[in-house]
Amino acid sequence: MSDLLTLSTLAYASAATAIAAAVAGALRVRRGTADWTFVLGLCLLATERVLAGLSLEADTLGESEIWQQWRLLALAPIPGTWLVFSLTFARTNSSEFLRKWQLIWPAALVVPTALVLGYRHDLFVALHADETERWVLVLGWPATFLFGVLLPVSVLVLMNLERTYRASVGTLRWRIKFMLLGVGIIFVTAVYTTSQAVLYRSLTASLETVSTIALLTATAVIARYLFRNTRFDTEVYPSQSVLEGSLIAVLAGIYLLGVGVVARFVSQFGGDSAFAVKSFVLFMALVLLAVLFQSDRMRSLVRRMVSRHFQRPVYDYQAVWRRYSERTAALVDQTELCREVVTLTAEVFQALSVTIWLGNESRDEFAVAASTSLSAEKARAAIPTKPEIVAVLAYFEARPQPVDIESTEEPWAVALRRWHPSEFTTGGHRICAPLIRHGRVSGIIMIGDRISGISFPEQDMDMLLCVAGHVATRLLNVQLAQRLMQAKELEAFQTMAAFFVHDLKNAASTLNLMLQNLPLHFNDPAFREDALRGMGKTVAHMNRLISRLGQLRHDLSLNLAPADLGAAVQSALRGLENPAGVTITKDFQTVPPCPLDQEQFGKVVTNLVLNAIEATPAAGSIRLATAQLGSEAVLSVTDTGCGMSPEFMQRSLFRPFQTTKKTGLGIGMFQSKMIVEAHGGRMTVASTPGQGTTFQVFLPLHGK
Repeated sequence: MSDLLTLSTLAYASAATAIAAAVAGALRVRRGTADWTFVLGLCLLATERVLAGLSLEADTLGESEIWQQWRLLALAPIPGTWLVFSLTFARTNSSEFLRKWQLIWPAALVVPTALVLGYRHDLFVALHADETERWVLVLGWPATFLFGVLLPVSVLVLMNLERTYRASVGTLRWRIKFMLLGVGIIFVTAVYTTSQAVLYRSLTASLETVSTIALLTATAVIARYLFRNTRFDTEVYPSQSVLEGSLIAVLAGIYLLGVGVVARFVSQFGGDSAFAVKSFVLFMALVLLAVLFQSDRMRSLVRRMVSRHFQRPVYDYQAVWRRYSERTAALVDQTELCREVVTLTAEVFQALSVTIWLGNESRDEFAVAASTSLSAEKARAAIPTKPEIVAVLAYFEARPQPVDIESTEEPWAVALRRWHPSEFTTGGHRICAPLIRHGRVSGIIMIGDRISGISFPEQDMDMLLCVAGHVATRLLNVQLAQRLMQAKELEAFQTMAAFFVHDLKNAASTLNLMLQNLPLHFNDPAFREDALRGMGKTVAHMNRLISRLGQLRHDLSLNLAPADLGAAVQSALRGLENPAGVTITKDFQTVPPCPLDQEQFGKVVTNLVLNAIEATPAAGSIRLATAQLGSEAVLSVTDTGCGMSPEFMQRSLFRPFQTTKKTGLGIGMFQSKMIVEAHGGRMTVASTPGQGTTFQVFLPLHGK
């Protein structure tokens, strides 16, 4: 009985430490969902341990069962709460993960809790004591199902913590790893205890001891994180892939498969009283393997051991160069490029602090482009002074090589040490290399705080020189790409402005002529009527011009509804003027209703018919036809006009600001094609110069 009292006391102690950590978390700066789920999760864990302690010190087996029922109620929402925490902690893009997992985390919170509430009295089907345990509770199907749900949710929590750890780099990883490790201890233990409960379909007092020790250890580790950080940093951008490259998923699968196989073997050959101990040993061995695999220090030691004992160079230059090329080739933004480079450099050199400083065009100011260690506040405090910049530029333009900035007290080295302060007193020397472009220094890449404080030998300097050359080249390419993009945007703006100004000039000339004649003919009623009509037409033309230009800036929002294609065409043709006297014929066959936004589709019909009228002489004709072709409805507009050249159709027809009309903007066909494609359809054209043109619009009969 004294042993059970000791175990219950430990359970209460673990609950107290969890509450203390929750209070410390509640007093921190509020940053979002991660803070509140952290506090809530610790409170639930504390409640669960208190109820476990009460079950351990209960006087009768019946009382133990009642306290265990309440414990399962507190346990049910814990994995779901920490799943939300794992999706939001230290993640700048946490809202994207919450949306992507919007069906999983609510289910992880609601389903287990509802199961316990609905079947509370059916959770256990038998209760007894044996020689080694104070009590053994045999699980009913609701409790077995409950643990079967909590097990994969616990694995998902661990996978998300692993993804956050892998996405972090440098000092950020150093800051958040104790929080990840502490929560990881809780859910590594949860995987073990839930798998044991499902496997044996029972709960025992010894499992409570394992959970108690895990919570005590975890809160001690989390306390280290809370002491080290004043707030929850949110600077990691993890990938949204679920299982890709997850070591946790692999190890969880190995453990569950191994335990299942061993359990099957034991049941076939008479049982093994030490099976639980052996499965725990297997579990902890896999956990240790995972910790060692994720340890930067261990990977660095293995890497150097291989290099020392197998006569292998420290770096595989081809592999490193390929990594840099593959991960930076598609980046066209300078900030994204620099972020990727500092991440890669930290991985390659096994360093926690990597920073890139870039200068402006005149090189009289330098700013942090990306860093794994400098926060925005620290970067502002380290902004170089002009004398420092002059000294650094003078040194590197005379000696464009990587250098150890700890080896001298010259002004340029003192300045660089201030630009890149060390996070650790045992982080070893700091090195840096210039980014050279056209013989001039355009930036500096700096490395420090190496894992285990290992020095940078000659091979590191050679590799840094290669990296600096690659980065300088990629930065030049990005800047040239941005200039090219700006030139294209300016060209497009100038082209648009030319058409816009041309039409506005004509409208202004018309209004100016009216103003000149107004004093002379103001008393003439016919003139006033004609002037008002002319002003109205001019204003309407200007409004149409602005409206058509505005269409290029907005995405289409369609209001689709089943409609008869022929009726939609007829509606668009109402009120359409035909001053040229061109003959228009219609051949509308019966077509099943198709999804249409009649207002937007009317613009397509209007544009096609107006273009046909303008291209067709007075003696010509235009034929409009509808038909069904397979699963598509087809609208054909055929004219006997001037036609178009193959070159114009191929290069210019559906591009904005390309037109053969003297007064056109070249926007109509571009807009029409955009509307048709938004309907899930397509447009085709066939034309012969001097003979005519046929446009065909294909629309799906059953939506996109």
